[in-house]
Amino acid sequence: MPGSEDFGAAAFQAATDVSRETLVQLQRYVDVLQRWAPRVNLIGPSTLDDIWRRHILDSAQLWPHLPDNSKTLVDFGSGAGFPGMVLAIMGVPDVHLVESNQRKCVFLREVARAAGVNVTVHASRIEALTPFPVDVVTARALASLPILLEYAEPFLKSNSICLFPKGQRVNEELTETQKRWNITHDVFSSLTDPTGGIVRLEAISRVDPC
Repeated sequence: MPGSEDFGAAAFQAATDVSRETLVQLQRYVDVLQRWAPRVNLIGPSTLDDIWRRHILDSAQLWPHLPDNSKTLVDFGSGAGFPGMVLAIMGVPDVHLVESNQRKCVFLREVARAAGVNVTVHASRIEALTPFPVDVVTARALASLPILLEYAEPFLKSNSICLFPKGQRVNEELTETQKRWNITHDVFSSLTDPTGGIVRLEAISRVDPC
């Protein structure tokens, strides 16, 4: 993987093979993010020069792991829109971004307008949101896997999946999760974090306490 100084829009397109139209939309997203970041705490300042790799690619790498014909996706704690906004731009038709910070919600709506993508922004805490059935649940850098499943459970159908990028504690989190939840899981290599992985969970149910 090229260094941050080399990894821009062209390198991202080479790594993902997105269409030119999608790349234009993502560039508009990056433009808005770069304007807003000095005023609102959206991403770590140290990652501003590496947006395409640390944030756009980090989100886009979930795309190949989505089930075929995924329609409805909910992204918890969206913040700057990763990964939900990126996946919406890439083609998931019904994306819901859940974010309790009002200024970040304004930012997310501005990105959607600039990129020309339809998303639903919920200015709400996850626990306060009325659940609705989804095909996919995502979240990035929000909470541990057991807590994420507590948030996700009310939104899950029998065939829903969860996709969570996780860091170097991924195996510890999976071990802890399996004490409380029955899951089928896969961990895929991350393109952006060699110490972590992308966790895909399905067939999710609570462990019977008896």
